[in-house]
Amino acid sequence: MIQIAGLNLHRVELPFIPALSAGFPSPAADFIDLTIDLGKELVPHPATTFMGRVQGTSMVDAGIDDQDILIIDRSLPPADGKIAVCFLDGEFTVKRIRIEKGEVWLMPENPKFKPIRVTEENEFSIWGIVTTIIKSV
Repeated sequence: MIQIAGLNLHRVELPFIPALSAGFPSPAADFIDLTIDLGKELVPHPATTFMGRVQGTSMVDAGIDDQDILIIDRSLPPADGKIAVCFLDGEFTVKRIRIEKGEVWLMPENPKFKPIRVTEENEFSIWGIVTTIIKSV
């Protein structure tokens, strides 16, 4: 059983093909008995990990689209260039962190949006670092 943000999840093992050819087809029948535990693969720190669904398009150039699900790890330290889930003035936002000359900026990855400079007047905290993007097709 895996615990994520207070939720208990049962271990789920799914059929797994370890080598999918993007060129010529390869025989898959040899691998059909293998399984993968997604919790183990995607959540190395279950006690400090949570998930969230994206609403909006400010991070599309980073490959994060509206309705994607993010896996966020609170145990990872924030650093310049990392994509983080931040709490800013009562709202959650996903942005790339930029630390420049002692200032913190929240950088969108879409030219339609402007960078946000974090000041002492803002209520601000970094909730965690994005480790995985889950997309639906």
